[in-house]
Amino acid sequence: MNITVLGLWHLGCVTAACCARHFQVAGLDFDAANIARLNQGQAPLLEPGLNELLAAGLAAKKLSFTDNPAAACAQADVLWLTYDTPVNSNDESDVDAVLTPLRRALPHLPAGALVLISAQLPVGTCAALEKEFPQFHFAYSPENLRLGKALDAFEKAERVVVGIRSDAKKALLAELFAPFTPQVLFMRTESAEMVKHSLNAFLAVSITFINEIARLCEHTGADAREVSAGLKSEARIGPKAYLGPGGPFAGGTLARDVVTLTKLAATHGESIAVIPAIKHSNDLHRGWAGRRLQARLGDLRGKKIAVLGLTYTTNTDTLRRSAAVELCQQLLAAGAHVSAFDPAVKQLPSELAAIHLADDIAAVLTGADAVAVCTEWPQFRQADWPNLIGKLRSPVFVDANRFLDKELKNLPGVEHLSVGRA
Repeated sequence: MNITVLGLWHLGCVTAACCARHFQVAGLDFDAANIARLNQGQAPLLEPGLNELLAAGLAAKKLSFTDNPAAACAQADVLWLTYDTPVNSNDESDVDAVLTPLRRALPHLPAGALVLISAQLPVGTCAALEKEFPQFHFAYSPENLRLGKALDAFEKAERVVVGIRSDAKKALLAELFAPFTPQVLFMRTESAEMVKHSLNAFLAVSITFINEIARLCEHTGADAREVSAGLKSEARIGPKAYLGPGGPFAGGTLARDVVTLTKLAATHGESIAVIPAIKHSNDLHRGWAGRRLQARLGDLRGKKIAVLGLTYTTNTDTLRRSAAVELCQQLLAAGAHVSAFDPAVKQLPSELAAIHLADDIAAVLTGADAVAVCTEWPQFRQADWPNLIGKLRSPVFVDANRFLDKELKNLPGVEHLSVGRA
């Protein structure tokens, strides 16, 4: 099977590298600089193991990269659309940024080929493309990307959802996914598109629900972690439920689908209440760390706040849509001096120049009035906290997810403020 992977950022690079273990893969992207990096085995962002897997595919001649659509698509059985769909500051998807390069590639694809879409696009996209390009088959499979754990998530999926209109290409899709999952769940394309919207919205409502409960726990003497354990012990909820009290959901992924469903309801004149409330609740919770710091320290003007971690999540160097960066900006606006340390960040973009980037944990803590624990890097748990505490002006820790609970638990004088704990 010959696969062309169109769109080579996080999702596309992971898809191309993993598929090249089993199939012949051509990676296509219209960013020439990105293609040059990829041909050297260098992904455009940090993901553990990805560079090594890219290099292995290139060396085995199972993987190639180009910005030439004719060369990439000429022999393709499957064109897999894998752009990371951009979102704006309102969490609205930029659909044209995905469909424009697709339309540029399709004229070079053999008639009858399968176009498999995993980029996050609104329900109804496949139906619209089927009308525009009747010479191709279209299918939709929601991506299962996990920042920092992307290779494992792709190659060991519990199940894969695939939407397709007819039976003609089901055997090809089953062959494509066979190396990666024991179960392919087929359905109509609109249902698969709606699965992605619904799944993210359900996870988002779970997070906002437990965080609202947690904020009530802070006022009543209850502990939200204990409440969460009680909820998960209920068979109708279950131990894997997204009910861990802590920070808000960040990034555009969950919010994008909440906004998409809200706009879909408005378009069709359907009155819904729960889904639009998710974003409002999460946006309110985004200010939790800043409010806690202000409640504890009073006026933040002139105070030094040490921020541990800046990236969107661990095992990535991505700063875009990072809750830690957002907190830094809130603190700076309040007049605080912000110093940060992140093991994956060696330089800050110009728009974040007001944040002092420290070289190590000791440097960032020295003279700080409080510490905000953001990105949960294991290096922070491994630090010598009994000796580091003395570098702080006051040992106040705002740690939404209780990441350093064990490390700080028995240290004298430490105040450890967390979501859902009185």
